[in-house]
Amino acid sequence: MKVLVTGGAGFIGSNFVHLTLATRPDAEITVLDKLTYAGSLASLDGVLDRVRFVEGDVADPELVDGLVAGADLVVHFAAESHNDNSLDDPAPFVRTNLLGTFALLEAVRRHDVRYHHISTDEVYGDLELDDPKKFTEDTPYNPSSPYSSTKAGSDLLVRAWVRSFGIRATISNCSNNYGPRQHVEKFIPRQITNVIDGVRPKLYGAGLNVRDWIHVDDHNEAVWTIVEQGRIGETYLIGADGEVDNLTVVRLVLELMGQDPDAFDHVTDRAGHDLRYAIEAGRLRTELGWTPRYGTFRDGLAATIEWYRENEAWWRPMKEATEARYARTQQVLAR
Repeated sequence: MKVLVTGGAGFIGSNFVHLTLATRPDAEITVLDKLTYAGSLASLDGVLDRVRFVEGDVADPELVDGLVAGADLVVHFAAESHNDNSLDDPAPFVRTNLLGTFALLEAVRRHDVRYHHISTDEVYGDLELDDPKKFTEDTPYNPSSPYSSTKAGSDLLVRAWVRSFGIRATISNCSNNYGPRQHVEKFIPRQITNVIDGVRPKLYGAGLNVRDWIHVDDHNEAVWTIVEQGRIGETYLIGADGEVDNLTVVRLVLELMGQDPDAFDHVTDRAGHDLRYAIEAGRLRTELGWTPRYGTFRDGLAATIEWYRENEAWWRPMKEATEARYARTQQVLAR
């Protein structure tokens, strides 16, 4: 199978490439990535000689058309994905998440190529902390940031192209990913790398916001399950019953790294910070038989900490600039 992976030098996409080559060695993979700050060829170390890499913009229709024409399957990971950045400048999110998806949909429509669309649970908005409900495939969309609204828009484009033009597509909305090769701007790797550097972790607000965590390898194995067994036109939610509040995450990181669980600092909460996400992944489990490899969040987090300890050369070059950007953000919030 010839697979085009957009965003394949980013966090989830690069892990998808590693997993695919390990479990499906006959796959021929082309990676399309713009190599923004969140993408790096270092994330493809060990497999770069086994893939065709194309540096380019997913919103470039001519480039995308030529790549899709030679593929059997497109898996679309490419996205601007950081909420804080979307509040600072929404324009790249509109271009990549909406216009990029549009370019891909038109290409797969022309060439009749199977398409899988990677999305997020953030399109559903958030849940109250004391609400027993979870997101399902039928939950109405209610995005609350430029990031989540552009991802919601891209999902709706896919659904419209399935219905209007008959493209062969599926969608997955996943809970929060963590694991190897995640940019240090993100919550879990930022805490891990701060502790490695002897810096106290930072926690937005009281830390009561809840996320439903899933290890990136579990996410990507679920994606392959959907690609190979899912029904065309369907949406599948991917989750691993990993609901944990941010305060507990920080304390667990500190504990697993041999530190005082209370050795962190509170900082001003960000604007529009969603309260709680929670995924009901019953359709994926009952219809397609998928189960996560990591039985608990603690197990997956311990493996992730070990990866960051052993791969400082991967994350060190981006750490200083990330912390400087966060410092500027906190100065603005404090005014």
